[in-house]
Amino acid sequence: MAEKKATREAYGEALAEFGAKHNFVVLDADLSKSTKTDSFKKVFPERFFNMGIAEANMVTTAAGLAAAGKTVFASSFAVFASGRAFEQIRNAVCYPKLNVKIGATHAGISVGEDGPTHQSIEDIALMRALPNMTVISPADATESRAAVQAAIENAGPFYLRFGRLSVPQIFDPATYKFELGKGIVLSEGTDVTIIATGLMVQEAIEAGKILAEKGVSAEVINIHTIKPIDAELITKSAKKTGAVVTAEEHTIIGGLGSAVAEVLSENAPSPLTRVGIMDKFGKSGKPAPLLKMYGLTAENIAEKALETIAKKNA
Repeated sequence: MAEKKATREAYGEALAEFGAKHNFVVLDADLSKSTKTDSFKKVFPERFFNMGIAEANMVTTAAGLAAAGKTVFASSFAVFASGRAFEQIRNAVCYPKLNVKIGATHAGISVGEDGPTHQSIEDIALMRALPNMTVISPADATESRAAVQAAIENAGPFYLRFGRLSVPQIFDPATYKFELGKGIVLSEGTDVTIIATGLMVQEAIEAGKILAEKGVSAEVINIHTIKPIDAELITKSAKKTGAVVTAEEHTIIGGLGSAVAEVLSENAPSPLTRVGIMDKFGKSGKPAPLLKMYGLTAENIAEKALETIAKKNA
């Protein structure tokens, strides 16, 4: 297996790489060493601006630059990028449908010791509620690079969600193909569908292996684009398996699980279990114990899959 890498690392590397081909501007809220936008700053200092600890002002400035014809990446920790600057993203970016890309790092409880004030668990819900906003949650470094490229090549507001924790490389850079708004079937199955996003994709893959040892055939799907979501793929898989489990490092309210529930209720009513953070704040601690504490593990996904299969057979 390839060396682990944080998706925020891949984000910074992608900005530096694509900066040579595309004339975009990068803004950061005094966190460039953590968000990894300093990789871009080192190569293109004339196109990088440190806006200080002022996310609302940063996003408004990004909107102004975009209104003048620039493509702009604006970065901060996810909790600040989505929360502190929400009004500006809503009114200054999404309403006029400007070419601003929010690069949000340190999402989810895997931020660890920074604690609940810095663990963004509601950002997907906030961002996918906004008209004109595209929301992407990459699973690994390869997908992160592809997400940045998609944000550059497609006009309009984007919210790109990256993590602090180093995660396994799932996809081969030489063969991986990213299609905006399209999910990826990682393994086909007939008994249950497991739909995951972000770092939970790796856990979903492992859950599929656990279930296989029990004689259960799981279809594992990676949904990197939360909005627009791949309703066609989700519907097709749910009709085939008749049971669905979602997995996300985010509150179960308003995130991937909610998006999938909306699709199923309208197209393929099926038993559904949402694995995620159960309407509570995070805690300060090491990432691995936190993920286990909140049930964000392959073992829990597998257990919930068995419970969900039982519901369809009840």
